[in-house]
Amino acid sequence: MYRFLLTPRWWAINVFVLLAIPVCLVAGMWQLGRFEDQVATHREQQERAERGPGEARPLAELLPLTTETVGEQAEVRGSYDAGGQLLVPGRQLDGELGFYVLTPLLPADGGPAVPVVRGWLPGEADPAAAPAAPAGEVAVVGALQAAESPSKVDGPTDGLPAGQLGVISAASLINVLSYPVGDPWITVTDAVAPMTPVPAVAPTGTGLDMDAFQNLGYTAEWFVFAAFVVFMWFRLVRREVEARQDAELALVAAGQPEARTEAQAPADAEAEADAEAETGVTPEPAGVPARTGSPAPPA
Repeated sequence: MYRFLLTPRWWAINVFVLLAIPVCLVAGMWQLGRFEDQVATHREQQERAERGPGEARPLAELLPLTTETVGEQAEVRGSYDAGGQLLVPGRQLDGELGFYVLTPLLPADGGPAVPVVRGWLPGEADPAAAPAAPAGEVAVVGALQAAESPSKVDGPTDGLPAGQLGVISAASLINVLSYPVGDPWITVTDAVAPMTPVPAVAPTGTGLDMDAFQNLGYTAEWFVFAAFVVFMWFRLVRREVEARQDAELALVAAGQPEARTEAQAPADAEAEADAEAETGVTPEPAGVPARTGSPAPPA
């Protein structure tokens, strides 16, 4: 009954099923692994927050930036570019709307400039309200932060007036500054009054955020896909068996001898043998019309 599974059409279906199931399972396990990695990162961030800021290390030791070094205390020496100071509007702190004061720092040992957020001020972005940057060489200590993504920024990102910046990243700063700028930025630990220090934030795509739960949702989807492939295969096999059974029953009902199944053939042979033993007459084969009339007289 199931010999149809060896036909070319069903070979193609079977191969597809055998390939689709492991692909779905591997994809689901990969998404689950990403979710578990973000859970582990979230725990590390909590432990780091409980320990508090550690000892500041030179910025060069913390680069290139990773999820482990984001939020670490970095120290860099150099001089502020007061003429390149920018305001970042639309930033909230403790539920109040205000703006960041960002001043590029030119490292003493050369290299790309480091964006430094010197603090936060409430209200509309006003250059007159921002304290001037210290002159001469300074040592800046603060939390190292990753470049921002426009999709993760709550404030305005486009159509800002001169002297304002929507997104803190090298891609944005390169359009307003005449020198190279690094992607990581620093938020100082001790801000000059009346500014308030900007707390460090976790990098996007880590911790138990929406991205993490999306990975968990994708995990469930891939496992559902694998189960659906198995379900559809059994459904197709069942429909094929039922269709073949219906076709055989239709042929039997039409009286076609070729519709007899292998299971019916032994029963028919046994009935013919019993009839021959009782009457001594061999029954005519199926499909051959019976002879009528009296037998011919003996010679």
